[in-house]
Amino acid sequence: MATPDGSTEPHGTGTAVTETISAEPVPRRRIILASLIGTTIEFYDFYIFATAAVSVFPLLFFAGGDSGTALLASMATFGTAFIARPLGSIVFGHYGDRLGRKVTLVGALLTMGIATFLIGLLPTIHQIGLWAPAMLTILRFFQGIGLGGEWSGAALLASETAQPGKRAFAAMWPQLGAPFGFILANGIFLLLTIWFSYDSTAADLDDPFLVWGWRLPFLLSIVMVGVGLYVRLRIEETPVFARAIVNNERVKTPVSEVFRKNWWEIILGTFIMLATYGLFYLMTTWILSFAIGDADAGGLGYGYQSFLIIQVIAILLFAAFVPIAGWLADLLGRRRMLIGVTAAIILFGLSFGWWLEPEAMGTGDDLDVTRMLLFLCVGMMLMGLTFGPMSAVLPELFPTNTRYTGSGVAYNFSAILGAALTPFVAVWLVQNYSVAYVGYYLVGLSVLTIISLVLAPETSKTSLYSDETGPGASSAGETQAGVRTS
Repeated sequence: MATPDGSTEPHGTGTAVTETISAEPVPRRRIILASLIGTTIEFYDFYIFATAAVSVFPLLFFAGGDSGTALLASMATFGTAFIARPLGSIVFGHYGDRLGRKVTLVGALLTMGIATFLIGLLPTIHQIGLWAPAMLTILRFFQGIGLGGEWSGAALLASETAQPGKRAFAAMWPQLGAPFGFILANGIFLLLTIWFSYDSTAADLDDPFLVWGWRLPFLLSIVMVGVGLYVRLRIEETPVFARAIVNNERVKTPVSEVFRKNWWEIILGTFIMLATYGLFYLMTTWILSFAIGDADAGGLGYGYQSFLIIQVIAILLFAAFVPIAGWLADLLGRRRMLIGVTAAIILFGLSFGWWLEPEAMGTGDDLDVTRMLLFLCVGMMLMGLTFGPMSAVLPELFPTNTRYTGSGVAYNFSAILGAALTPFVAVWLVQNYSVAYVGYYLVGLSVLTIISLVLAPETSKTSLYSDETGPGASSAGETQAGVRTS
C-alpha cells in the first residue's frame, strides 16, 4: 500500500487497521487508566527532581559557594529539561505521527523512567567533583526528552477516543497526572523527611537523608514504570490515527510538515500555554524555594517539612478543578473559558506583594500559615482551571498526520518560555527587587496568553478526523483540525 511519501506499508496493514476500527472499542476505563497512569508517573519523575533541586541538590551537587548561588545553579539545571522537551516532542512526535500513539508512548515512558532511576545512583560533588553536576544535568536533559514525548501522546490517546461534544472533559484525564504526580512525589519526600527527622534549616551532610534517603524516590520510579508499561501495552491504537493509516494520510517528515503548514498554530499554542506554565512553576518550585529559603537572602526561612504539608493540601484543589475545567470548556467553549481564567490569573499576579511580603507573611516560626495556605489554594484553583482544557485545546489546532508533533512542540516551546525561566527569574527578582515583581512577571506572561486566545479560533467544534466523516466525528458544521477558515 503506497503512502503519500512514496513508501509502502507492510502487506495487510490496511486490513488490520480496518478491523481495528470496526471491532469493539477499547473500554473507556482502560483508556483513562493508560493516559492517567503514564502522565502521573512521568510527572512524578519530573517533580521529584524539582523538589530535590530546592532542598537537596544545592547541598550535594552545587556546594562550594554561598547558598543563593547554589540555589540558582540548581534551578538552572532544573531548567535544562525544558530545553530538551521540544526536542523530545520532535523525536517522539515523528514516531507518534508515523508509527502510532501507543508504541511512542511506551518509548517516552521508558526514557523518563530510566533517566530518573539513574539519578538515584549518582555520586555527589563531594565524591567525584564537577562530574557530579555534569552527569545530573545530562540525566535531567533526558528526563526532558521523555516528558517532551509523553504529554502530547497521552493527550491524543484521551482526545482521539472521546465522544463528540465531550472532548475537553474526556481529555482532562492525562492532565490529572500533573497534580497526582506532584502529590505522589512530594508526599514521598515528606514521609522520608519525617522518617529521617530531616531539618532543612539545619542541614548536615552526614544526615542519613542527605547520604542516601533522598535517592529512594528516584529509585522507586523504576517500579512505577513497570506498572505503567503493563497498562499501556494493553491498549489499542486510537481510531483517529487508525483511520489516517487507512486513508494514506501519514507524511514522511511530520516536523517539517507541521512547521510548513501549521506554523501559526504552533505560535498560538505556545503562547496559549504560557500563563499556565508560569503559574504552575511559581506555585510549586519557586514558592518552595522562597518559603524555605534563608530569610537573610530574601526567603521566609520556613521549615521544609512543614511547608510541604501546606503545599500538598493546596495541590488537592489543583486536582479537583481539572475536571471542572474540562466540563466548563465543553459547556462555554475553549476561548471564552480560558480568557476568563487568564484574566483572573492577572489579578492574582497583581496581588503577590500583598500576599507574600515578609512583613505581612512573617518569617521562620512566625510564618502566617493560614495566609500562605490561602495564597497557594487560590493559585492552585486557577491552575486547575487553566491546565484542565489544554489536552483538548492544543491537539485541536492540528491535523491528524502532524497532531502528535504539533501539539507537543507547542506545549514544550511554551515550557521553555513559561517554565524553564520562571523559577530562575523569580529567585533573581526577589533577590534584586521584591516579591511583588514575581507577580508582575506572571502578569506579563498572562497578557501574552490573552492576546493569543483572542487571535485563536474556537476549536470545540473541530473534528479530529481529517476526512470529517470518520466514526466519532461531530455534528455538521465542524471544521477540520489544522485548517484555517475565514
